[in-house]
Amino acid sequence: MTINLLGLTRDELTGFFDKLGEKPFRAKQVMKWIHQMGVSDFSIMTDVAKQLREKLSEIASISVPTLLSEQVSLDGTKKWLLQLTPGNAIETVFIPEDDRGTLCVSSQVGCALACTFCSTGRQGFNRNLTTAEIIGQIWWAYKALGKNPKGERVISNVVLMGMGEPLLNYDAVVNTLSLLLDDHAYGLSRRRVTLSTSGVIPALMRLQEQMPVALAVSLHAPNDELRDILVPINQKYPLKQLMQACQSYVSAGPRDFITFEYVMLRDVNDSDEHARQLIGLVKDIPCKFNLIPFNPFPDSGYEASTGERIRRFKSQLIEHGFIVTVRKTRGDDIDAACGQLAGKVIDKSRRHEKFSGM
Repeated sequence: MTINLLGLTRDELTGFFDKLGEKPFRAKQVMKWIHQMGVSDFSIMTDVAKQLREKLSEIASISVPTLLSEQVSLDGTKKWLLQLTPGNAIETVFIPEDDRGTLCVSSQVGCALACTFCSTGRQGFNRNLTTAEIIGQIWWAYKALGKNPKGERVISNVVLMGMGEPLLNYDAVVNTLSLLLDDHAYGLSRRRVTLSTSGVIPALMRLQEQMPVALAVSLHAPNDELRDILVPINQKYPLKQLMQACQSYVSAGPRDFITFEYVMLRDVNDSDEHARQLIGLVKDIPCKFNLIPFNPFPDSGYEASTGERIRRFKSQLIEHGFIVTVRKTRGDDIDAACGQLAGKVIDKSRRHEKFSGM
């Protein structure tokens, strides 16, 4: 069985070559070929000795996900369905903007959490992705999108906000972050890599110590009673603990604020009172808000807040000194918007059966 070099960090790849009796610089050479040049064939690596290339072809591989489909939204958003194993596929989304190009990648097949307003959560859970499977999405997108006329990479930012809870796949996600930040791989700054979490506090504290990147927290409710329903992991890690963890993370993170994501659900979490509770909850934390209009999906049981209600909610936060953005809905015509990613999942959690019977 060959080893897939796609998911190996620089230290791991250096160790691999050391066992072959090769110098450490071979790891840097091969990393550049794989991640910067998008090469998956050892024979193309012309500055690597021919004998070593032949050896690598025998014992190793550069295996990437298989493209099943590509969809392009009217607004330019692209969504790829990538095959991992029979019956399991993940979705990866690229969002072009005037000043950046953001790639949204998945970390699990389905999602181990069960946030009630999220289509991915409704679909259930199969397994964690390997580092190679997470990086494979980035590798594929970099190769597909290439560079702009100025010779710059089209992808400038990567966000772990696709299918799954990244901090429940900690080791693979941290190895992915290592490759994203490595100058011999993707060379992104920590400010341009964002991890989104619903609040797995022990893993968040490990991330703070090991590899802090920009942080977005899926908040969605200003009190424990409501968040217990919308984001059930709150029952294990309630808001008081989460706020303490966020306050601590700011000291190590590359940005001097946390981004709180808040999906706007009509008559559920969007009242003036909810806004007041939210202001009190985060008053001691340097933060920004990203209000997300709910993206409907069949049998969700929720409706999007009205435009006027979102504007009122936003204005209350701004009046108290917070920076607030309302996320522009992108790719909703191809189900690529926030909370709509579903892929194809063999659901080991049997969660889809629960919701299909509602």
